[in-house]
Amino acid sequence: MKHSQAEILREYGPFPNADRVAGVTFDGRHVWFASGDKLNAFDPEVGEVVHSIDVAAHAGTAFDGRYLFQIAEDRIQKIDPKTGEVLSTIPAPGNGGDSGLAWAEGTLWVGDYRGRKIHQIDPDTGALLRSIESSRFVTGVTWVDGELWHATWEGDESDIRRVEPESGRVLERIDMPPGLTISGLESDGADRLFCGGGTSGKVRAVRRPR
Repeated sequence: MKHSQAEILREYGPFPNADRVAGVTFDGRHVWFASGDKLNAFDPEVGEVVHSIDVAAHAGTAFDGRYLFQIAEDRIQKIDPKTGEVLSTIPAPGNGGDSGLAWAEGTLWVGDYRGRKIHQIDPDTGALLRSIESSRFVTGVTWVDGELWHATWEGDESDIRRVEPESGRVLERIDMPPGLTISGLESDGADRLFCGGGTSGKVRAVRRPR
């Protein structure tokens, strides 16, 4: 297993009217993050919020190229980012214990925090397709270049793990500095992993090892 310390490239926030950061996603231009009662988008080059949607946003956030998906309590909402309209909802597999959210291969991948699992589900029905076990509490989930990464958070320690999608075996681990916890995870498709910072109200960009 490859093991390294996180290289933090940049910190964003805290942001106005957002006292915490939960789910994080990237639409190719803006980073979106969940802050409880709204979804916020900021420009990662400038670091300022440019758009917000008033919608329940408690945990993981994902983007499928057109729509946003957002965990709210025990359900997942499909949202039009242009209008803010909730188009549909499906049940979340963790029954309210859901954390990270990612879109890949036409399906949603959902972190189950205390269940220490990642569930792959049908985005239209919520039907469970399969589950991957983890050895730690799962927060964020993301896919990049065919690789599955997820974040963990226990106590005041967090790390980012690249795992084998079939078995969940850890292939690589990036340790965050003590006290810097991760509440959501997303890739920019290149060298940055965006990490939600929980009650710090920050988003941190961490270098993805190559």
